[in-house]
Amino acid sequence: MISRSTIDRIFQAILIEDVVGEFVHLKKSGSSYRGLSPFVNEKTPSFFVVPAKGIYKDFSSGKGGNAIDFLMQHEKLTYPEALRWLANRYNIEIEEESQTEEQKAEKSEREQLSVVTDYANKYFQDQMYNSEMGRAIGLSYFEARGFREDTLKKFQLGYCPDGWDKMSQAALSAGHSLTYLLKTGLTREKDGSPYDFFRGRVMFPIHNVSGKVIAFGGRTLKAEKDIAKYFNSPESDLYHKSNTLYGLHLAKNAMVKEDNCFLVEGYTDVIALHQAGVENVVASSGTSLTEGQIRLIRRFTQNITILYDGDKAGIKASFRGIDMILKEGMNVRVSSFPDGDDPDSYSRKHSSEEIQLYVKENAKDFIRYKTALLLEEVGNDPIKKAGLIRGIVDSIALIPDAIKRSVFVQDCSQIMGIGESVLFLELNKSLQENLKKGPGKPVSSEEGGVHTTVEAPTPFDETIPIPDALNAEAQERDFLRILLMYGEYEMPIEIVNEEGKREVIHLSVADYLIGNLEHDFMTLQSEVYSKMLKEYLELVKDNQMPSHHNFTSHEEESVRSEAVNVLTTRHQISENWKTKHGILTESEEYVIGKAAKDCLFRMKMRHVQIAARAIESQLEGESNEDEVMILLAEKKRLDEVRKQLADNFGTVVL
Repeated sequence: MISRSTIDRIFQAILIEDVVGEFVHLKKSGSSYRGLSPFVNEKTPSFFVVPAKGIYKDFSSGKGGNAIDFLMQHEKLTYPEALRWLANRYNIEIEEESQTEEQKAEKSEREQLSVVTDYANKYFQDQMYNSEMGRAIGLSYFEARGFREDTLKKFQLGYCPDGWDKMSQAALSAGHSLTYLLKTGLTREKDGSPYDFFRGRVMFPIHNVSGKVIAFGGRTLKAEKDIAKYFNSPESDLYHKSNTLYGLHLAKNAMVKEDNCFLVEGYTDVIALHQAGVENVVASSGTSLTEGQIRLIRRFTQNITILYDGDKAGIKASFRGIDMILKEGMNVRVSSFPDGDDPDSYSRKHSSEEIQLYVKENAKDFIRYKTALLLEEVGNDPIKKAGLIRGIVDSIALIPDAIKRSVFVQDCSQIMGIGESVLFLELNKSLQENLKKGPGKPVSSEEGGVHTTVEAPTPFDETIPIPDALNAEAQERDFLRILLMYGEYEMPIEIVNEEGKREVIHLSVADYLIGNLEHDFMTLQSEVYSKMLKEYLELVKDNQMPSHHNFTSHEEESVRSEAVNVLTTRHQISENWKTKHGILTESEEYVIGKAAKDCLFRMKMRHVQIAARAIESQLEGESNEDEVMILLAEKKRLDEVRKQLADNFGTVVL
C-alpha cells in the first residue's frame, strides 16, 4: 500500500498538461490547453486542460478531474496503478505500507494481469541476453536482421525458450498465479498440463500509449510450413487489439512534431525505421486497420502516410484502410517501395534523410494512387474503367468535409478525363446510399448545390432528468465556484458603524459569502455541494485557507468530479481583444466584489422562490382556514423579501 507521504509528493510533482499531453495532442488556448476528446469521436476540440487548477474537463463526454482521474479513465488504471504510473513518470521513490492479507486479496484482476505480463517481459529479455539458447537463437536472429543492441533494448525485444513449460514454471516459482498466466495467454493447458504458448519464438512486447506492456507478438524461427509464423496474445482486460498500435508509445511525440504518421504492416518495419532515425511510425499489430486505431492516430496528427510493400497484393490490401481513414476526416497518402523492398529492407539500406525524401517524392493522394495502380489492369475496357471511377467516387463520398470532396472530384475529373457534373451526380448517389445506412453514418444535406455531411443526431436520452425551473443547483454551483476560486480575495463592503456613519471595510470573499449564508440560515440543497461546503468550513476552523486543490484531489470521486464541473467553463475571453484590437476586457477577478454580491443575490432569490412555490403548493390542498391564513402570511413575507432583494439589485419581480 502506497504511503500518504508518497501520495503527497506525487501530487506536488504533477504537471497535468504533461501527463495528459502523453495521450492527447494539446494546443495552447489562453491560459488553458485544448485538444480532441480521447473519450469520444469528435472533430471539433472540446477537451480542456487547466494547469493553474490541475484539472481537465471533456465537454463531449462529461468526464473531468485531476491527472489521476485522467489516467484511471483513459488507461483504465486503478487508483494505485495511476499513482505508480505518476511516480515512475516523475522519478519518485514509492514508500510502501504493509498490507493485510485482506488488502492483498483486493488487488484488481487487471493489476494482477499487468504484474504477470511485466514479469514475462523481463523474463523474455533476460533469456535472450543471459541464456545460451537465447543468445544463440534469439539474439543472433535480431543481429542477423541488422538490429543494434540499443534498438533491441528500446523495443524490449526478447526470446521465449523452446521448452514445454519453462516460462510458466519460472513464473509459478516466482509466486505468480496460473489463473493469470492463462488469462494473459502466456500459458495454455493441454490435458490439464500447462505449456508455454510462445515457446521457441522471438518476442515483440506490445505497449499501450503510456508505454506499459499489455501483450506480446511472437515469431517462430522454424521453417515448417504448418507452424504459424506469428502468434499474438489473445484479447484480455489489458489488451484490445483493435485499439492498439505497435510502437505508438515511442512514436507519439514525433507524430506531433512532424504532423504526420507513417503506418506500416509489421513489427520489424517499425523497428527498422526507428533505427534509421524515422520515429513517427506505427504498425497495426498484424490486424486489419480498425476505426479505433485510426482514432488513436488522430489524437496526435490529422495526416497518415501508408507505407506498404512493393507487391500489388499488399498494396490492394490497403484500399479498405484508406476508405476508413477518409471516413474519419483525416488526410491520407500512400507510398509503396520499389519491388522487392518493404519498409524494413529499404530502411536498412538508406539513411533517415533518404527515406524521408523518397516518401515525400513518391507519396500520392488516394486518387492518384488508386488510378495509377488499377489503370493498367483496366486498359481500354470501358466497363472496368467505369467501375474504377465509381470506386473512387465512393471513396470521395466518405469524406466528411464538403470542400475536400469538391476538390477531389475536380482532381478525379482531370485524371480520368470525365466531366465534373457526371462525377457530382455519382457523388450524390453515394451520399444518399450512405444516408440509408442508418444512425451514426454521414448524413448529407444540400447547401448551395454542393453536398455537405453532418453527423446524425444523438438520440435523446430519456434517463437524463429535465431541470426544474426552480432548482437551485445552478446558483449553488456558482456560489461554490466563487468560494473555491476567489475565497481568499478581499472585497470592499460598505457598513454603518456604531456612530451611525457609513464606512468601507474589507472582507475576504469567503467571509462575506459564508457570513451571509449563516445569517440567513440558508443551506445548500445539493448533497455533494453541501458536503463540499461543510468540508470547506472545517478547514477554515482549522485555520486553513481552502482552495480548489483540496477538492480536485479529494479522495471521493464524486467530490473531485463536481469540483471540476464547478471550476471549468467551455468558453474563455480571447486574448486577441487585448493583443490585436487593444481592447481591455474586465476579468472576473478584478470585479470579484460585484460577482460575489450578484452570486449571493441570485442564490437568495432562488431559495425565496422555491420557498414561495412550496407554500403555493400547500395552499392548493389546504382546507383549514387557520392554516390558510398562516400560509398566506408567510407567502406575503416571502414576497416582500423577494421585492426587497429585487430593489437592491435593480431587477423586476413579475
